[in-house]
Amino acid sequence: MSTTPPAAAPADEHLLQVTDLVKEFPIKGGGVIRRVVGKVQAVSSVSLHLDAGETLGVVGESGCGKSTTGRAILQLHKPTSGSVRFRGKELTTMGAEELRVVRRDLQIVFQDPYASLNPKMPVNDIIAEAYKIHGMWSKDGLARVGELLRLVGLSPEHGNRYPHEFSGGQRQRIGIARALALEPDVLILDEPVSALDVSVQAGVVNLLEDLQDTLGLAYFFVAHDLSIVRHISDRIAVMYLGKIVETGSRDDVYQRPTHPYTVALLSAAPEADPNSERVRERIMLTGDVPSPLNPPSGCRFRTRCWKAQEICAAEEPLPVDHGSGHLVACHFPVTDPAAETANAARHVAGSAA
Repeated sequence: MSTTPPAAAPADEHLLQVTDLVKEFPIKGGGVIRRVVGKVQAVSSVSLHLDAGETLGVVGESGCGKSTTGRAILQLHKPTSGSVRFRGKELTTMGAEELRVVRRDLQIVFQDPYASLNPKMPVNDIIAEAYKIHGMWSKDGLARVGELLRLVGLSPEHGNRYPHEFSGGQRQRIGIARALALEPDVLILDEPVSALDVSVQAGVVNLLEDLQDTLGLAYFFVAHDLSIVRHISDRIAVMYLGKIVETGSRDDVYQRPTHPYTVALLSAAPEADPNSERVRERIMLTGDVPSPLNPPSGCRFRTRCWKAQEICAAEEPLPVDHGSGHLVACHFPVTDPAAETANAARHVAGSAA
């Protein structure tokens, strides 16, 4: 990956543009007639963009809506409202046939390499299935499958084996090969290494970087491992309870985090240096993440935020640009992350006492 992030494109030239995306899941009561009795706000008014050849890393606690956002972009979860535009074309209003064509350019790699591959099919058939579904299978199909296996670091001879004969890392490489079969422009990577042993995670991440350089792919990279996101991403979006609270370049978000939640996340991430790891202060957030069935009014993070005041409950903060596209939705943004970490740690400790 290049050390210099790609230049931001004008809004009307973004490869992928998501605006005010909302995804709610209905909750139905028991009985013969199952009426809707509530709704889970999994994704709430999410706006983001992705440019050709870049990686947008999406981070946050489990259940914050990261994966749902990726699947809603692909229309695997039909959005409740909002806009998803790919190359200027609106996806949310497309029919099944139109979406089938568009999905050649938008593919997904799932989190679990064990569950995402059909155990009854050999690898050749798993990868070839994409060609056959889209009417692209030809007499040289097996040769193309072999080339894809080589591309992801496997051998064409592996194509005759079944998924259970491979390790987790190899299975994920097969999943990546399947996603690349139709030569997409965008890959939704739904925590692609979280189910793998630490020893093989680096190999898969390096493969993804090599493929991006070779093929010019754009990645929507969902993860909870902050070190991996920092390594692979050009820009970062931080999510909390269905909303994006901070977006910016990798260096802006990691070197000068501005939303209190981002500061708390980074303070909890372990450091490589054992000496600094022993003495550094951490922000231990109190309380549980609120239920998406009934999220807090105003700022959704306010129930766990040490900086919260009355306005945080009364008004939802809007994203404000803190320079170079560094957007932060907070009434009281952080100006000195190191000092704020120390203040927050003392505040949380005092509240616990």
